[in-house]
Amino acid sequence: MTSWLPFPPRTREIQLDEKWGFVYRKEAHCDADDEKRGDNWDHTAVDPEHRLVLSILPGKRTSEQCQEVVDAVKQRTDSRTDLLITSDEHGPYEPAIENAYAVEVEQPDGSTRKVMPEGLCYATVRKTREKGRVVDVVRTVVFGTWALLAMLLFRSTVSSTINTSFVERNNGTDRHQNARKGRRTLRFSKDWDIHNAMTFFVGYSYNFCWPVRTLRIKEDGEEWMARTPAMAAGLADHVWSTLEWISLPARPSMSPWDTTEIWGCD
Repeated sequence: MTSWLPFPPRTREIQLDEKWGFVYRKEAHCDADDEKRGDNWDHTAVDPEHRLVLSILPGKRTSEQCQEVVDAVKQRTDSRTDLLITSDEHGPYEPAIENAYAVEVEQPDGSTRKVMPEGLCYATVRKTREKGRVVDVVRTVVFGTWALLAMLLFRSTVSSTINTSFVERNNGTDRHQNARKGRRTLRFSKDWDIHNAMTFFVGYSYNFCWPVRTLRIKEDGEEWMARTPAMAAGLADHVWSTLEWISLPARPSMSPWDTTEIWGCD
């Protein structure tokens, strides 16, 4: 197997979203001091070209969680700034992206101000629904220019417009793989820490163990070769078994690609 520690994934796009779930009982039925009960949101960052889950962080829906996910994305893409980032209009994402990527630039008067990198584009999509159907879509460029957006979309192998389709599709896949997140079911989690542990396990094992049909490629011009998101992103050279995933040793390392920090292994 090719080692994936020395280099980051081939990520050029990121889609951000939050997926709702709950533990023990729904938020409306919890006391104010029930910190480990009620709503539990998966703050998720997905690479749409490779279907790779870059970061998933379960917990309350807060600005701190959004900041932590964006910071993780920056670390796991080696701080590159030639990125197209998209999300819905959830407010905390804009300051989180600015805090993570803006750089201090000195002004002629000796003062400094924060400036976003020229190659980074962040855009949002807002959907209006009536009777369960989308009737209007508003797309907005928050950081960057429309010209930069057009260039990044032209470069993309999957996106032709501002969208969050791939992270939303991943939300559905995760609900299918993790029964405790299914809607209208009695299989919901009863313990906060177990719920979070299962979120990490299912979310990151998907990267290495789950062949995605739309990622398959022709091998030697004849047979289809199944590929996982990790394979498509250049982090693995074969489909891992679940045994291989759970037995991967997590060793302390000076590398920023240490498994204990990147893919949730403890």
